[in-house]
Amino acid sequence: MTPMKIVLAGQPNVGKSSLINAMSNSRLKVGNFSGVTVEKTQICFEHHCHQIEMIDLPGTYSINGFSTEEKVARNYLLDKDYDVIINVVDATHLTRNLLLTLELQNLNKKMVLALNMYDEAIKEGIHIDVEQIEALTGIPTVAVSANTKEGIEELLDIVHNYYDSDTRIPSNINYSDAIEEELYHLTKFFEAKHFEYKDYTSREMAIKMLFENENFYAKIHDKPIFAQIQPILLIASDKIYTYHETEDIKEIQTAEFQSISHGIRSETVKRDDERLPKQFTKKIDNILINKYLGVPIFLFFMWGLFQLTFEIGAIPMDYIDAGFAWLGNAVGSTISHEGLRSLIVDGIIAGVGAVVLFLPNIIILYIGIALLETTGYMSRVAFLLDGFFHKFGLHGKSFIPLVTGFGCSVPAYMATRTLKNEKDRLITLFIIGFMSCGAKLPVYVLFAGAFFGKDEAGNVLFYIYIAGALLGLVMAKALRVFVFKGEDEPFVMEMPKYRFPTMKLIYMIVSQKAWSYLKKAGTFILAASILIWFASNYPKVDSPNLAVQLENSYLGQIGKASVPFFEPLGFDWKLSVALETGLAAKEVVVATLGILYNVGEEVTEDDDRLLAELKKQIPLETAIAFITFVMIYLPCFAASMVFAKEAGGYKYLGYLFVFTTTVAWIMSFIAYNVTIVLT
Repeated sequence: MTPMKIVLAGQPNVGKSSLINAMSNSRLKVGNFSGVTVEKTQICFEHHCHQIEMIDLPGTYSINGFSTEEKVARNYLLDKDYDVIINVVDATHLTRNLLLTLELQNLNKKMVLALNMYDEAIKEGIHIDVEQIEALTGIPTVAVSANTKEGIEELLDIVHNYYDSDTRIPSNINYSDAIEEELYHLTKFFEAKHFEYKDYTSREMAIKMLFENENFYAKIHDKPIFAQIQPILLIASDKIYTYHETEDIKEIQTAEFQSISHGIRSETVKRDDERLPKQFTKKIDNILINKYLGVPIFLFFMWGLFQLTFEIGAIPMDYIDAGFAWLGNAVGSTISHEGLRSLIVDGIIAGVGAVVLFLPNIIILYIGIALLETTGYMSRVAFLLDGFFHKFGLHGKSFIPLVTGFGCSVPAYMATRTLKNEKDRLITLFIIGFMSCGAKLPVYVLFAGAFFGKDEAGNVLFYIYIAGALLGLVMAKALRVFVFKGEDEPFVMEMPKYRFPTMKLIYMIVSQKAWSYLKKAGTFILAASILIWFASNYPKVDSPNLAVQLENSYLGQIGKASVPFFEPLGFDWKLSVALETGLAAKEVVVATLGILYNVGEEVTEDDDRLLAELKKQIPLETAIAFITFVMIYLPCFAASMVFAKEAGGYKYLGYLFVFTTTVAWIMSFIAYNVTIVLT
């Protein structure tokens, strides 16, 4: 049976992803549209004996927009085959959302209107006459809530019925008198000529001709009627230009749509008190985005997040540590061959265990960022920091991918697609790595605990993250001045309402990212741990001293070869090797240090033996230089591949390698020598 193909279209922040999840009761499949890096969300499920394939298009304010997302949405809507459009609308911002609805209606496709967040509208005292909206527009309309699942079943039933029907409901939209008069003449002309095209009505063809729809023009250009209608169009256009005092037909259409959307709202929406929601939002914004208090409040939130990341994240570590220790002993006791036992216990279990140990820290960090994003606070911080960012040559929208970089560089690189200006996007791409991702957190926790004590570790983490972010801003200014010269574009961004995110939404966001972290532990990190174990155990040396074996191994040889480069920073060959293996995945740095300093032992970041060994063999100035280098240098292999794709080629990855390595070396050198002077 051929599946029913449904497309979800709507403006940003209308809850399309939540709605598609509520309709399907399932996880989403996320990928990219063919030929571009724009994210595509789709899902297949069955409902009332119908097999449904649903695709969530990127949020777009207009199908005539110029951003990559808007072009992708436009091309899909115009060129792809699908059965029904579900136009998702924010019920609390009806006027603005209906502008896209009117554009979509002119595609002459089967369409259903979903008034999402209807529960929020009720709470705000907004009462919508759903039947009247349907009567005015001619679009089947349903009030729904992705949060409470109200109206979901009714929406799917209407979509099914519309899909099964043989006819498409024509638009009921009426334009201004000047437009309607000319549409009347064009419609009568098509009817008199008995001209038909697909299932378009004569009025729909008249609308496309009057508003200069390029696709429709191209399709009937070679037909005899095209030449015959030109004189009528010229007269109609002159009258409309005179009435609107402009000859830009797109500008005229936009003005018409704005007037229609305002009219629909005034006839269908009543509010208990127009001022209440605005007052509530304004009172909160007066504090959170205050000119003087806004930034300190944001920094306090971030400081609190890192304190929680370290303090609460440390609680389950003992259990995870004990679990992997038990697993290593249990597996090791069944293997008699020393080499194989060492590979599995010391290489695989200890290496992967040292990374999984930090999963609680990662989850807490992801929960914090998800809460800040889903409540609407992050968008306000972007607005708050826009002027500050412009001083460093960045766009206000750069804030979102930069903050996302604190979680993981991969989605952060993808988030730069919202930046329309190519130079703004490239600058943001180049400095995302300065925002320490979650994979670097295990290294920071390890060194902060070893050299600063657990009481100060949370503060040290905060200082590390802030230092990286500030350095990134300085580097952005340097890139703007010396490399990507030019003016950045103005900042335009929607300010969503404050919302309390559902536990389901937070769980979905955090679980997907945590699972991605675990998958990396079972792939990149597993492979790297095996490789590190092999390189540290071979070639075999005839000596009972493990240090001698390690120093003469392949890993030792690689480290010694790179010592001249790292020696001015105070790094020995072991730290050099740890940095090099970190190119595969930053979590591998911890696994490498565990293998190099505790050969043959399961290792954790709070293992007293490991901490004592680090403090014994690594001076404070070297530790600070090492943290600085980790904070700056090239991201992991997976993130590097995504960077190359988003930036436009592998040559940019080469530039990034040179750029980050140079900055990392210089800043580590400064940190090393300044610490020596101060201590």
